Amino acid sequence: MISNIKDLGAVGDGKNKDSAAIQQAINKCNENGGGKVIVPPGEYSISTLHMKSNVELHLMAGSKLQGGSAPDDYDSFKATGFKSELCPEKTAKVLISASYCENISITGPGEINGAGPAFYKTDIPENSRFYEKPLLQRPRMVMFFRCKNVKFEDSSYIDSPCWTLWLIACEYVNIHRIKVIGDQKMINNDGIDIDSCRHVAISDCFIKTGDDCFILRAIQHLQDEPAICEDVVMSNCTLDSICQGIRVGCPGDNIIRNCAFSNISFSGEGTGINVDNPKRYMPENSKTTMDLENITFSNFTIKSGRFPIRIYVEEGVKLRKIAGLSFSNFRIKSSEPCILTGSSETIIQDIRLSNIDMETGGDTAVVCRNCRGVKMNNVELTNVSSGE
Repeated sequence: MISNIKDLGAVGDGKNKDSAAIQQAINKCNENGGGKVIVPPGEYSISTLHMKSNVELHLMAGSKLQGGSAPDDYDSFKATGFKSELCPEKTAKVLISASYCENISITGPGEINGAGPAFYKTDIPENSRFYEKPLLQRPRMVMFFRCKNVKFEDSSYIDSPCWTLWLIACEYVNIHRIKVIGDQKMINNDGIDIDSCRHVAISDCFIKTGDDCFILRAIQHLQDEPAICEDVVMSNCTLDSICQGIRVGCPGDNIIRNCAFSNISFSGEGTGINVDNPKRYMPENSKTTMDLENITFSNFTIKSGRFPIRIYVEEGVKLRKIAGLSFSNFRIKSSEPCILTGSSETIIQDIRLSNIDMETGGDTAVVCRNCRGVKMNNVELTNVSSGE
């Protein structure tokens, strides 16, 4: 069935008056076996929406779903098997929620706006890099848990107060032609977080954020089932971040494997690709350490204010594995060197760099420590220190 929310009228509570009409349309489509909920042009004030199986939420050109500016406007995410009380940033608040759903999608050229700056202290000196983060629960824009056949297409996701899209333990996910734009003075406003998911395809997206544009994770302590992230591909995307373009893993994660990134342009103050494993990222009482292997990066253009590629394991961190990472066909200009640094307990293995044209600042072009099997082919380096 096709349901236009204008046919239902605004029947909400006043402050977020359009939520009830949209939720009613979602529920009705689900109850009738599935269909499309159409959001016509106009601005709609919403609180938390709960997606249901076999429903497409379609945002027409000129439509805008506007999230509230206070934590009370949002529900906390709850799902069987998910430990929401342990969520990073001490918040499980969410604008669009789904768990154990199938065949769900958000499509169309409209906009979803999270009112992000309203959750920060923005009255800071002009030269300050970030807004001050207050002690309140900042909502994420989208949280989906254990969903199958998920699609995001064409829509714009603007100013999420916390992570924008967080997909956990989902399968068969397609994300195409979306825009994720966040005020770059906000912190923790990640673009897309793919966590413990399988069979994910992401393409033709534009992501500009104050924090990580894209994250690949397998966060174990939030769920009882083994956290495994695999078969994720990302292509033809443009990234811009003060923090980093692509982040892969954290020391408390479980298994991340068999993923590929290609045809990516990163330009920003942050690091291009970061595999960072410091002690401070270990969750309390974690018994799991990361197993990361077979990740490929090809056809990248990186213009970075920091490190173009950084693989780092802090001394004292013992991971199960970092192995089989390859970087090919890169054009790089960066302020800092390429970093390949393991720890005495975690030797980085089988790293390949081929067809790399890299110009770096600082005193060195490449730092390599506690590594085994680093192979370089057709790597051209230019290094000019800042003092010259």
